[in-house]
Amino acid sequence: AQAPRPPRTAIPKPADGERAAPERPTAFNDLVAIGTSTGGPRALHEVITNLPADFPAPVLIVQHMPPKFTHSLAQRLASFAKIPVREARDGETVRAGEAYLAPGGLHMTLTRDASGTYRIALSEDAPVSGHRPSVDRLFESLLGFRELRRHAVIMTGMGSDGAKGMKALREDGAAATIAEAEETCVVYGMPRSAIEIGAATQVAELQHIASLLVQEVSRRNPDGVRADDHSGGVGQWK
Repeated sequence: AQAPRPPRTAIPKPADGERAAPERPTAFNDLVAIGTSTGGPRALHEVITNLPADFPAPVLIVQHMPPKFTHSLAQRLASFAKIPVREARDGETVRAGEAYLAPGGLHMTLTRDASGTYRIALSEDAPVSGHRPSVDRLFESLLGFRELRRHAVIMTGMGSDGAKGMKALREDGAAATIAEAEETCVVYGMPRSAIEIGAATQVAELQHIASLLVQEVSRRNPDGVRADDHSGGVGQWK
């Protein structure tokens, strides 16, 4: 007899008629993408709960975690955070100042429709870098969106997922690429891989990452243009 197929991961969709709060705009200039694995829930709690209520950028998060567990993680983060946090749903509109956690077992990417609205896309495509969701897949989906100031963060975790995608983002003109410092990582794998291949412009201990993101998102030149420095140096925040 043929062995039963494993159950497919359901791709969550926005509920009919569901709307986000009107004060959260669909237009934004900055976008933050975070990838993490082992030790990630604690690291995400430290970062997400320290972002201010008026944080002007959406935050897309990949945490290596099995299906169903990401929903409860999103709920826990939301109960402490000043910004809305939820498990991402396929096709939903991305809004400034909201955080979206990739569901376990599904890739999450950023897309833009014909009207110019940014949306979440979820898929069961093959694992990337051995993972689904994959940090590399998320980061690589941001390539080409040069109208956005993109800020990529890799925190504690085994392996190297996210390093290649972060390097590609840096080469594509990302505003900031940040790796967590070894001193605060539970597992210094993913951040080390990013640093070793020259993907990170800045290295920061966990307790500084939220404030660094706030500073990066708000930083401007006098003419209103983002003040970026892609000279190749790596900043240290300890």
